[in-house]
Amino acid sequence: MAGRTATARKDELAGVRPAAARKIGTLKTAVPRTAAGDRGEKPLSLGVLDEHLGYFLRRVQVWVFQDFIRTLSGIDLRPAQYSVLSVIGANRGLSQADVAQLLGIERARLVRLLDRLEKRGLTQRLASPVDRRSHALQLTLAGQALLKRAKALAAIHEGNLAAKLGVANHARLIEALRDFDGRR
Repeated sequence: MAGRTATARKDELAGVRPAAARKIGTLKTAVPRTAAGDRGEKPLSLGVLDEHLGYFLRRVQVWVFQDFIRTLSGIDLRPAQYSVLSVIGANRGLSQADVAQLLGIERARLVRLLDRLEKRGLTQRLASPVDRRSHALQLTLAGQALLKRAKALAAIHEGNLAAKLGVANHARLIEALRDFDGRR
């Protein structure tokens, strides 16, 4: 019953009708580490990958993105778009360069992403009050409303992730990775 309630809440937040919600489908899970079946074969080995953090981070990242995309599918928002909207919402007037640096997104890619968000009526680029060469970014009223719905859906996604990892492991991973800076 609780799972059904969470799903109904997600659908309500996303504005998905029940019939449409049934069409979303199920999340594909990772391939099991064994291929042994009725043939009596021994389990497959990951070899040296079993000792590589990067391999496991990538597996988790694939699951996280799939679940995020599925959870927010009703509002048509991808992870990078959500990140940009969140940062702009938390830092009104931030420049494109600042957003790109904070999120680690190439400037050219961010410009294309902002073009799409602006075309959807979610963001605005205004003349910067401090630098005539740059733009100050802000959310429109529609962007604020969408971000509010997206945050609620993202909380459901984080709950899915915490359920998959365990609440304590979820918190430990956030704490361990929060300060990672790939530029150093």
